[in-house]
Amino acid sequence: MELIGQLRRLAVLIEVANRGSFSAAAAALGLTQSAVSQHIAALERALGESVVDRASRPVQLTEAGVILVRHARAAVARLDVAEQELAAAAGRRSGRLRLGAFPTALATFLPPVLARFQRTYPTVRLTVVDDHVPRLHTRLADGELDLAITYAHDALPDLMPPELDRVHLFDDPYRVVLPRGHRLAKRSTLKLTDLADETWVGGSAQSGWFRILRLTCREAGFEPKVALTSDDYVGLQAFVAANLGVAVVPGLAATPSGLRIVSREVRAPTPVRRIWVARPNDAYPSPAVQTMIDTLTRSRPANRSPRRSGAAG
Repeated sequence: MELIGQLRRLAVLIEVANRGSFSAAAAALGLTQSAVSQHIAALERALGESVVDRASRPVQLTEAGVILVRHARAAVARLDVAEQELAAAAGRRSGRLRLGAFPTALATFLPPVLARFQRTYPTVRLTVVDDHVPRLHTRLADGELDLAITYAHDALPDLMPPELDRVHLFDDPYRVVLPRGHRLAKRSTLKLTDLADETWVGGSAQSGWFRILRLTCREAGFEPKVALTSDDYVGLQAFVAANLGVAVVPGLAATPSGLRIVSREVRAPTPVRRIWVARPNDAYPSPAVQTMIDTLTRSRPANRSPRRSGAAG
């Protein structure tokens, strides 16, 4: 039980680091200021050195404190997960669910799924986090999330850690976005090679969605000529509306409404993101987690198949 005690003290130290004072940490934790001070003192005795500079305002961590907090955040998060899973397994708690998702998932298919889940399971405490794919995986591994909506492709081998279990939800084929007056706008479908000589607006070199697109263009025999970059899909499509270039974006992100642009299907080879729900492979399968996975698999967006033959990635 001493290990549990030290983890509790680490949680107190994290709160002091977050809040900048013993009194604010005490208020956040529901403790007295004296109790917070005692927890920090016990931690320092165990370490044999100071972890906070009590003379600074706001309270600053020492070098040892900074190192300890960096590692403690993951340890405390995992302890919290363990407590939740033990309570759920014993039937003492109706459950909580911390779900992360990338921005276009949150803006498109996920809200009605969350609403349906909460109507059916109103006692489950649902928390939703907006983040990008690499951070979602890190937060899953650190115990900050129970589930995450993520995506994968052969162009992104570094973005899917092996310690995650995944359930495939649907494929998200990319679409061409053109200014309304563009010479190709009258076509209902286009090939990527139809755009080979065009000026493009695209994402940064590090963007997962644009890495997928760039690889598919290279496989089609050309390199897109990118003039402007943005990882904000609304901004990127505004560039297209201003006749600054053409774009190819994930289907979930293609939103021509209100802009002077058109969206067209891409004929094979088509860049495609595979959308997954992921969880740590060592996590307890709580009823709340399993129910959310079931709800997601039954609620894929219209015009999205669970698996498309021949799709990239």
